[in-house]
Amino acid sequence: MATILIVEDVDPVRVLSESILQDAGYKVIAATAVDGSLALLETDQSIDLLFIDVILEQDLEAGLRVAQKARETRAEMPIVYTSGLGVNDGMKALFVDPFLFLPKPYTAEQLVKTIKYLLLKSNPREPLKFPPDQQ
Repeated sequence: MATILIVEDVDPVRVLSESILQDAGYKVIAATAVDGSLALLETDQSIDLLFIDVILEQDLEAGLRVAQKARETRAEMPIVYTSGLGVNDGMKALFVDPFLFLPKPYTAEQLVKTIKYLLLKSNPREPLKFPPDQQ
């Protein structure tokens, strides 16, 4: 299963997201700040998707900068951005493809579906698998 890097500085949100994704079968690596996330991205650790809060450490664009830095070393890695605040057009212009935006608060189902969709969209070689009742 895919490995997800969660970058979230609000502990309860990070722990809950991590738990939801682990229950969905994903391997999860978590970082709480910019420096830790950048250090993880610079390793040879396999990371299939970055799930990042736009606002980290009270910096309105920290998550955007981390994602742009990730793009330098992991060119095709999909990114799911999240935020509890509105995202303006200037911020959206800094999103790097492939990406999706998942506004907070989100449900467990929304989180899992967003991650799954973007991973499948980014890796079309992997066949889509539908539950037996949806074939």
